[in-house]
Amino acid sequence: MKGVARLAMLYALVALIAIFVNVGCQALVIWIYKGVFAVQLSVLIGTAAGLPVKYVLEKRHIFGFVSKSLVHDGQVFMIYTFMGVFTTGLFWAIEYGFHVAFETDAMRYVGGAVGLTIGNVIKYHLDKRYVFRKAAV
Repeated sequence: MKGVARLAMLYALVALIAIFVNVGCQALVIWIYKGVFAVQLSVLIGTAAGLPVKYVLEKRHIFGFVSKSLVHDGQVFMIYTFMGVFTTGLFWAIEYGFHVAFETDAMRYVGGAVGLTIGNVIKYHLDKRYVFRKAAV
């Protein structure tokens, strides 16, 4: 049980780091740009910033995965990204739902954190089963 608890805590820490990168980048975009589609742009940039951070941390610290080459790593990253499409859609829907329901940046960020948390739990299981396995590609 200690191994499972340690893995859960480590995964939560990695997810928390990625959430801070994502939401932090969103806040930075909103601070810099207040024009048309500012919210959508901030969500897109936040997601793009958090994805590689989460991939590198999970690959090494959660799954202990070592790619065979740079090309193999790129292939694994593509599968990882593909698996994240569903969970990202879920995250975006929850965040945008909070934005529409509460109409404040603070509650949109709360919605983003809720959506990312739910998405991270689902994504862990997808990654464990389909991405970070010995013969991932």
